[in-house]
Amino acid sequence: MTALTVHLATPRGFCAGVDRAIQIVERALELYGAPVFVRHEIVHNKHVVDRLKAMGAVFVKELDQCPPDRPVVFSAHGVPKSVPAEAQSRKMFYLDATCPLVSKVHVEAERQHSEGREILLIGHAGHPEVIGTMGQLPAGAVTLIETVEDAKAYQPQNPENVAFVTQTTLSVDDTADIVAALRERFPSIKVPHKEDICYATTNRQEAVKAVAGDCGLMLIIGSAKSSNSQRLVEVALKAGTPNAYLIDDASHVDWTWFDGVTSVGVSAGASAPENLISDLIDAIRARFDTEVIESSGVRETVTFKLPRVLTEA
Repeated sequence: MTALTVHLATPRGFCAGVDRAIQIVERALELYGAPVFVRHEIVHNKHVVDRLKAMGAVFVKELDQCPPDRPVVFSAHGVPKSVPAEAQSRKMFYLDATCPLVSKVHVEAERQHSEGREILLIGHAGHPEVIGTMGQLPAGAVTLIETVEDAKAYQPQNPENVAFVTQTTLSVDDTADIVAALRERFPSIKVPHKEDICYATTNRQEAVKAVAGDCGLMLIIGSAKSSNSQRLVEVALKAGTPNAYLIDDASHVDWTWFDGVTSVGVSAGASAPENLISDLIDAIRARFDTEVIESSGVRETVTFKLPRVLTEA
């Protein structure tokens, strides 16, 4: 067997916000029985969604697909204000699984808007988190900035009265470039009290940077829909690995990628379960004389409380 070193990035996989969201659906099923409806994918991972479906969760696109007499859960990415408003008008029982760090961005955007500032949101068009954040404010109150070019082209009504917030799952380095362009143009721009890109996104990107330069190939487990997973592929390529791929699981590996490779990096996005990583390592071990080296990255201890209604029942 060919010798192969696997560099396992730490931290990887589930973050506290994802863990909390999944627990909310599981606990709701336990307390209220099936079906429990979930608006959009609770997190961007097919394996997680399929497991919850098997337990009795029903995933829908919009609230009008939900009966009013069953619980409904809002996804970890956050929702526009119109969604809970509709649920209340239909007298639905709902549980909000929005990640607390996304909720922090919502509060920041609302605060800056209430103080009369023009709001910029650095993020990716169409992502559920961006839709949810923009939906906290009246239509047209938020301008989406996706690139440095967007930052350079933006024309505010008052250059002295601008604020920005960011999507929580962006590339740290790319976002820094956009922020630098905005600050150069608008020196008085109001910045978030604390970094909006979440600790888990930052930690996973740093962990990939730490191993990517030593690897001829990098595999990231995560969904194509997952922003933070896509960013890990980009970070790996920028950090020096010649090839990096996003895969749903071990069954999506093209083993020709390993031709001529002696070291492989492995990580996973924040919504990927640890068992998918174990399965990938097992699949590699079956084909190569494998040594696994786990990096000594940040050990995460963050946890988020479940909604009180689920813990007091």
